[in-house]
Amino acid sequence: MPTTKSAKKRLKQSEARRLRNRSTKTSLKSQMRKVSETATGGDAAKAETEFRAAAKKLDRAGARNVIHKNTAARQKSRLSRVLKAAKQKAGAATA
Repeated sequence: MPTTKSAKKRLKQSEARRLRNRSTKTSLKSQMRKVSETATGGDAAKAETEFRAAAKKLDRAGARNVIHKNTAARQKSRLSRVLKAAKQKAGAATA
């Protein structure tokens, strides 16, 4: 346990940040899962809107140092690849 006044304050601050970051990461993971599920489900249009929301959340988390910026970029790249595959699959099905 912290003994000094400043250490106690830092403990409170780090706990608050941890909870905030945890909430953001959970939200991110849920959004990325939505993109993957809608893309594999075959609904390319809905997957596109879910991807936009996921990209926005990833960018914001990267900017706020919840996750590293390169991690955000990598995740966006992976999701866009899944989305592109879903669009091609949907295009092939209609053709």
